[in-house]
Amino acid sequence: MQLYYKGILAVQDFLSFHLNSLILSSIEKNGYTTPTPIQTQAIPNIMQGLDLLGIAQTGTGKTAAFLLPILNKLSQTKVEVRSKGTRVLILTPTRELASQINDSISKYGRGLNLKHAVVYGGVGIHPQMSALLKGVDLLVATPGRLLDLMNQGYVKYEQLEVFVLDEADRMLDMGFIHDVKRIISRLPSKKQTLLFSATMPNDIAKLANSILKTPVKVEATPESSVVEKIEQKINYVEKVNKPQLLKSILKNKGMERVLIFTRTKHGANRIVQHLQLSSIRAAAIHGNKSQSARESALNGFRHGNIKILIATDIAARGIDVPEISHVINYDMPVDPESYIHRIGRTARAGRKGIAISFCDPSEKKLLMAIEKLIKCKVSIDTTHPYHGVAAQFSQNTAIKTTLPTNRTRHPKKR
Repeated sequence: MQLYYKGILAVQDFLSFHLNSLILSSIEKNGYTTPTPIQTQAIPNIMQGLDLLGIAQTGTGKTAAFLLPILNKLSQTKVEVRSKGTRVLILTPTRELASQINDSISKYGRGLNLKHAVVYGGVGIHPQMSALLKGVDLLVATPGRLLDLMNQGYVKYEQLEVFVLDEADRMLDMGFIHDVKRIISRLPSKKQTLLFSATMPNDIAKLANSILKTPVKVEATPESSVVEKIEQKINYVEKVNKPQLLKSILKNKGMERVLIFTRTKHGANRIVQHLQLSSIRAAAIHGNKSQSARESALNGFRHGNIKILIATDIAARGIDVPEISHVINYDMPVDPESYIHRIGRTARAGRKGIAISFCDPSEKKLLMAIEKLIKCKVSIDTTHPYHGVAAQFSQNTAIKTTLPTNRTRHPKKR
């Protein structure tokens, strides 16, 4: 497969794309005036019906880059979608991202009278079946639930015109790639295919080769780049001092909306409990939480009712909150590329942001891998109160001291 660039235009505003007037009105109402680089490159080519491979980091306006031309295409030809059918399939790795894309369809497609549905696991399947029975113009889905619905005969692709595979690298990271391939094998060969990925590991490159036909390749930023407006800091700290360091940072002024990343689900819960002991309100979002709990925490964070959200990497994929002032890496990410995705949650929509990473002695190799990827040294903050401070107590003591126990004593069986 030969990849090539074409049609990159010097677009100054959205009027230059000649989109439907209702779409332009929605864009204006949402306060967007100037297309981002990925939008400038992708939209004209998608409107021409070309397959597209998009390399785009988080926060680059990628969702609008494919939704705007798709909505424009659907508005031009009114089609009666048959029961269980869909004209557009958008496949994405997480429930949060699926919900976000579905919200964006409502936002940009207001007044177009297009039917859309979102399907993902963790919630009841019957309302999703009912929506699909009516047929939809756009279907947003996660792989597992979509396969389930397909196997039960609730999804048909005879009318499919456009297939979007979003966050392809995260599909690979989360082990969904085989489900994705099974879904693709059921799609018609005649369709427009758009594949977006922040990185291009070999498996994703092979997948792109197999499903894209003479595609245009557009790239918003190089794979190893970091958002320039983000102020990055490293806080060296002993592992058992991390909870106290976190509390001291959160008490500072300017911590308007803080997203904290931890390596594990249990670690996220422990941080919430530790902060609650100091009357600091926070919520956690991860795979062990019910969908309603995840949505409640995310909505509270998005609307400012909750100022501190603790998340794992997978659960945080799809969090699009422009007002995030700080990202804190409580645990250094094992995968260097996750660092880019994490800190990219701040400094969105033209704003500035701060990323603070806690690094204990066991994590220094992870920091070295990150600095190798981003091709620069992250500045070290020596002014924080736990820089150079020895471990104040053993790890086991720290957990017992800072965490309440939920264990219930049961009488011994006689």
